[in-house]
Amino acid sequence: RVDCIVETPDYIYIFEFKLDGTADEALRQIEEKGYARPYESDGRTLYKIGVSFSSQTGTIDGWKMQG
Repeated sequence: RVDCIVETPDYIYIFEFKLDGTADEALRQIEEKGYARPYESDGRTLYKIGVSFSSQTGTIDGWKMQG
């Protein structure tokens, strides 16, 4: 299941988070699991965001966005 979806009047943001993974892996999971499919015909601008966290530093290690 998707980690986070944020909906505004004009945009939909789909987030996938990875601990000690990569932002690319997170984006790939959004695509492979079809998390965006229910929103593609919505009419709002859709953004897919992959975020990686580092367990060593406790911070965001990287992020990528597709829109």
